[in-house]
Amino acid sequence: MTKKLLTLLLIFSVSAISVFSQDYASPKKGSLIGFSANLSDFNQPLSLSNFNLNKLSPGFSLMYWKGLGNHFDLSVRYNGVFTDYTKNMNSSNSGYGNEFEASLHARLLTDNHLFSPFLTAGIGVGGYGGYWAPYAPLGGGFQFNFSSITYLFLQMNYRASLNTNKLDNSLFYSLGIAETISAPKRVEAPKVVAIPAVEPPKDTDGDGIVDSLDACPNVAGLAQFHGCPDTDGDGIPDKDDKCPKIKGVAKYNGCPIPDTDGDGINDEEDKCPKVAGVAKYNGCPIPDTDGDGINDEEDRCPTIPGVKENQGCPLVKEEVVKKVAYAAKNIYFATGSSKLLAKSYKSLNDVSKIMKEDTNLKLAIEGNTDNTGKTELNQKLSEERAKAVLEYLKTKGGIDESRLNAVGYGDTKPIASNKTAAGRAQNRRVDLKIQY
Repeated sequence: MTKKLLTLLLIFSVSAISVFSQDYASPKKGSLIGFSANLSDFNQPLSLSNFNLNKLSPGFSLMYWKGLGNHFDLSVRYNGVFTDYTKNMNSSNSGYGNEFEASLHARLLTDNHLFSPFLTAGIGVGGYGGYWAPYAPLGGGFQFNFSSITYLFLQMNYRASLNTNKLDNSLFYSLGIAETISAPKRVEAPKVVAIPAVEPPKDTDGDGIVDSLDACPNVAGLAQFHGCPDTDGDGIPDKDDKCPKIKGVAKYNGCPIPDTDGDGINDEEDKCPKVAGVAKYNGCPIPDTDGDGINDEEDRCPTIPGVKENQGCPLVKEEVVKKVAYAAKNIYFATGSSKLLAKSYKSLNDVSKIMKEDTNLKLAIEGNTDNTGKTELNQKLSEERAKAVLEYLKTKGGIDESRLNAVGYGDTKPIASNKTAAGRAQNRRVDLKIQY
């Protein structure tokens, strides 16, 4: 039976080959349906030395093929197998098995070739003697394409069982034929129409614009300017450009926007076009708000006239500095605490009075300790004492907090030795620094 089935399919294939000349529609195949004659080897699939044609199980397939791309196809097939094979030793096979497969095929060549080898990988399920088991068909084959109408497929797959309790590994041989039911659209070759030779019109300057349409026929130019050049590329043709070698604008007849004061900012963007300035101030000079001769960017007190030696701020009167320094020496706290003692109030009130007399003055309050105890605690205590002075000047002295700054330095800025009691006493202090 096996030999008869193979012989019949071979005769049909040869007949089909003789009918068609090779005229391919596309590098990608369309949709095909067909059938094949098969042989399955469930006995010794990996032992070619024991190959016995009489032990192979014949069968047939109904196939559907579809081109997914120039080098990839999809096939779906039903296999009928005439076999008594079964993995179930307690039941007998009816003599017929069913298999369903879906596979992808990668072709070396596109579909517009007579012969093309391909590789196969897929998934399938088979039922034999009451058992269904999955398997993976892996292998390859050869495709013969006859005019994108009839296809001959010769395949060999190793079918790896995915459940060896119900199915053994096997070999599968197939020879099939398929016919196109939906061919890809045929690409027709463009028709070539002969055009009679025509003598081109004269173009003296060779710019691609004929002399009859060229406003500058003796100078190569651009079509957008009717054949005239634009040397500086500013969109104004040289014949209308007063500055043909420098990019400009139409408003100034092709010349750049002027910069009268030469500060690098053109007059249209310069708010001070006759006085050199900087871009940050739209072409105007850096301002000097207080008029002290020091511009605002370098002036630490831009709204108060000052001196260059003090970065634009006025110099604090020496008698004021001395009064504030004296007051600082008379600030007292409870031992190990940030609580101000009452005997500090007079000194702080004097400082408050000085700051009220000149509202431009600011005060830096710096807390310091000796090195007795832990550094972390000293740092915290110095900060709290500086804040206590700030709070008194704000709440009792009526000084706005924006004019006050409190900071603690702990034991990092000694002014005397910490090895003596007198030195440590000097280091436990609050410095007051008055400034603009």
